[in-house]
Amino acid sequence: MTGAPTTAATPAPAVAGRLPSLTGLRWVAALLVFGFHVGTMRVVAEPDYQAVVDRLFALGLSGVEFFFILSGFVLVWSYRDGERRRTFLRRRLAKIYPNHLLMFGVVLLVGLWSADPVSVWAALGNLALLQAWNPTPGYFYSVNTVSWSLSCELFFYLCLPFVLPVLRRLRPAALWAVVVAAPLLIVALWPGQRLLPEESRWWFTQVFPLVRSLEFWMGVAAAELMRRGRWRGPGLTAASLLFVATWAVAAQWIRAELWAGLLAVAYLLVITAAADADLRGRRTPWRSRPMVWLGEVSFAFYLVHVFVMVTVLRLTGHWGVGLRGWWGPLAVLGFLLVNLVLAGALHRYVETPMMRRLGPPRRARARTAPAAAVPAQVGPAAARTGQARPIEYAGRRDPA
Repeated sequence: MTGAPTTAATPAPAVAGRLPSLTGLRWVAALLVFGFHVGTMRVVAEPDYQAVVDRLFALGLSGVEFFFILSGFVLVWSYRDGERRRTFLRRRLAKIYPNHLLMFGVVLLVGLWSADPVSVWAALGNLALLQAWNPTPGYFYSVNTVSWSLSCELFFYLCLPFVLPVLRRLRPAALWAVVVAAPLLIVALWPGQRLLPEESRWWFTQVFPLVRSLEFWMGVAAAELMRRGRWRGPGLTAASLLFVATWAVAAQWIRAELWAGLLAVAYLLVITAAADADLRGRRTPWRSRPMVWLGEVSFAFYLVHVFVMVTVLRLTGHWGVGLRGWWGPLAVLGFLLVNLVLAGALHRYVETPMMRRLGPPRRARARTAPAAAVPAQVGPAAARTGQARPIEYAGRRDPA
């Protein structure tokens, strides 16, 4: 997003409408994680084919980082002013917990049927989404392994309603300091892990909710800046090219401990550029109906994909050895399609209806919805305090 700073005569391009391009980008993040797990599980046995997977998805684990930054941005953008904290938390739990509970039960039952060892305490921690706080090996990746990220998300949800009122009073310079400091701290924490026992270092940098929250707060601060019309960044084409270049360079020549910091910046630029394009009514490749649908089912896809691949590979005897020849790539395509079908069903028959049933009643939503739709402009007085005041938005509201 470029241009002159917002003034009283320049409407801030900020409307709390839908941002369909960000929904489409969620699928990109899910696909990165899927590709990473295809590589680490050795689904493809042929070395040449495996080398291609490794080259394309070596940094795919950072798709979770993409999710965390995007989550912070979207939650601030859609936050309903005046909403009670418990109402906000209820909405978020209604989003994540039904899918989590169903997959927890399915994975646990299959594990018991397969005679896999299951720690009762680890299972209970996973059920309550507390597993990411325990560095014990086998604990934070217990039951449905990918649900560790939901443990982090729950922590973010609990914190945001308390932090956001303070954030809304900060000056723009302080918000920019958060955006700049977050990736620097991510990089700085890598040497800090050496102070921990070796078996806890991966947990500290990759799982620990306090550390992973840096990515979330980066997205939060950027969303608040854009809400006030104070964000400055490249357009979507430039941001996308910068992301591709960063990905290629990081995978080949950058030390592993710098990846997360560099990619956090690249991801944030793509997210903010896509949001800005939506607000300006510009076409993007991420807001088409297929991409939006893929983004909508991406959460369910993320929850089912590892379980499906592990189960099938174990049943067919290919766990740890992969499939030879063209059977490997065909299996990857098959896993992608099967997981999409299951994710679509989970989204339609569990996630969506349970959000309606368990979420706040319509009266509670109606009381806060008008405040969420108020666009913001920063005038001279508000610019000094970092606060936005409502005005009529002169731009085009997102039609999706």
